Amino acid sequence: MTMSALGEPCVLLKLGEVVLKGNNRELFERSLQTNIKASVKDLDFKVDLRQRHGVIALFLPEGSGAERADVVAERVSNVPGLVWIHRAWRVAKDPAAVTKAAIELLADREDVRRGVSFAVRSRRRDKRFPLTSMQLDRSVGGELNDIYGLPVDLKNPQLVVSIEVDRDEVFVFTGGQPGQGGLPVGTSGRGLVLMSGGIDSPVAAYRMMRRGLRVDFLHFSGIPFTTSESIYKAYALARALDKFQGRSRLWVVPFGKAQQSIKASGQDRLAVISQRRLMLKTAEEVARRLRAGALITGDSLGQVSSQTLQNITAQDDAVDMPILRPLIGLDKTEIMAEARRIGTLQISELPDEDCCTLLAPRRAETAAKIADLKQIERRLDAEELAVQLAGSLQEYKLQA
Repeated sequence: MTMSALGEPCVLLKLGEVVLKGNNRELFERSLQTNIKASVKDLDFKVDLRQRHGVIALFLPEGSGAERADVVAERVSNVPGLVWIHRAWRVAKDPAAVTKAAIELLADREDVRRGVSFAVRSRRRDKRFPLTSMQLDRSVGGELNDIYGLPVDLKNPQLVVSIEVDRDEVFVFTGGQPGQGGLPVGTSGRGLVLMSGGIDSPVAAYRMMRRGLRVDFLHFSGIPFTTSESIYKAYALARALDKFQGRSRLWVVPFGKAQQSIKASGQDRLAVISQRRLMLKTAEEVARRLRAGALITGDSLGQVSSQTLQNITAQDDAVDMPILRPLIGLDKTEIMAEARRIGTLQISELPDEDCCTLLAPRRAETAAKIADLKQIERRLDAEELAVQLAGSLQEYKLQA
């Protein structure tokens, strides 16, 4: 293996909850590996994945520069199940080679010129290496101190030089970026997200992907009484979220005529909750066809009139399938902050003509009675209507 003083660029991935899975750990690791490979599959160079104990190393083709490592690190940073991503250098298992790489790693750094405090922290996964972790820390740290004159701070260093001794090589790096955490997508089953064009439902979808669910997106359009703007918006949101799971699917139900029927029922104050129950019944039918095991909404307790405790209870009564509400205890500021971080806020804030605008009573019911809602549904034949709506389902394929 021919290497420069700094070594070969690679990417080192640290696992989170996966390592706590006991006898099932191998299943989670295999799923995570599949998701990582899928995230870099379309690159114009091959990435070699190697699983180690609690760590995954991604090696690049011989002669690759640091730029390729940056591209790979950016891709895998969106894969749930990883807690840290390090752009590392792979060097020979020799103390002198490790020291050379550490010296080269700090050359020409602005923070080093400013004289930041530093520490060397080593981890020796291969106990056959001739130096212990403490001996390696002292040896490399002493050389760095002699050459750069940096103050040593073992408790709160401004710069940490990390050294990890593995089976076949040593990894040397500084810093890193946090990953998404959580569980690998696909390890918890499949769910169906009721995707509006708002801020909340994309964040709810992201949170359930982080818990291992692979999700499909279901959007209710006001067509033929609204334009296609809300579909374009839902499409853009699904694409923005696709980087977290890949192979996402968007499904659209034309809902305008059903809303017109609800409005004609004359129960103005109950119209919004009636609509929500019909959406859930339709979503349950779609979920069964897609073999999804749960519905996902962006409800947050008390945020709007349809999300009071009584109205949420009335919505749960509409279906047998579990409804997951990962945002139930968050306020709008927290939800917006997460939407901004995952890249959906700007899309959600674009104007559109949402189907909900078709049913906007001056005063909505905040404590709907289930018996009253069921009476409306009997007049509408809601169960049959939900099946018909599910039959009108259209798939919108996401373009890469």
